[in-house]
Amino acid sequence: MWPWGHLGVAYLLYSLYARGRFGRPPRAEPALAVLVGSQFADLIDKPLAWWVGILPSGRSLAHSLFFAAALIVVVYAVGFALGRVETATAFVVAHLSHLLADIPPRAFLGYPFETEFLVWPLLEQPTFRYGERLFEPPAVVELVVGPFTNPAIFFLFEWVLFGAAIALWYVDGCPGLGYVDPSSRR
Repeated sequence: MWPWGHLGVAYLLYSLYARGRFGRPPRAEPALAVLVGSQFADLIDKPLAWWVGILPSGRSLAHSLFFAAALIVVVYAVGFALGRVETATAFVVAHLSHLLADIPPRAFLGYPFETEFLVWPLLEQPTFRYGERLFEPPAVVELVVGPFTNPAIFFLFEWVLFGAAIALWYVDGCPGLGYVDPSSRR
């Protein structure tokens, strides 16, 4: 998924969470934590793989569930210490949504190719072959997920998610904008 897709998914999820948990839209600081958390895995893995060459791929260390578990502990420890648990939660929701959004749609149809990053370094990339199927999903899953295996449809879907997130962010009162543009503080 591209950066705008990750941001779209993360903001939509966190805004829904904030409304359900607190009965209000996200506040500024958690909204900014969503922005950072939605890109965090790529900000670590891509440079370390592509520029420095110490990781095997742009989806390895920071995309691993093992890294996520340790990161969650650290983020919440800092959040509790600073009295910013809501911000920590926003970051964690965004980071986990990044990992979920990077799972190829074919994985939900039983084809695990390119999901090895979730358990890196236990599985090398690639471990699974492209056509290897581990399970047969229910027909309804194939009906819903099938179209998203088309790269053009998936790419368009990312823009739809991003557009929906921008619209919701606007409805939410543009939280976080005041940090960038002080004249817009509400």
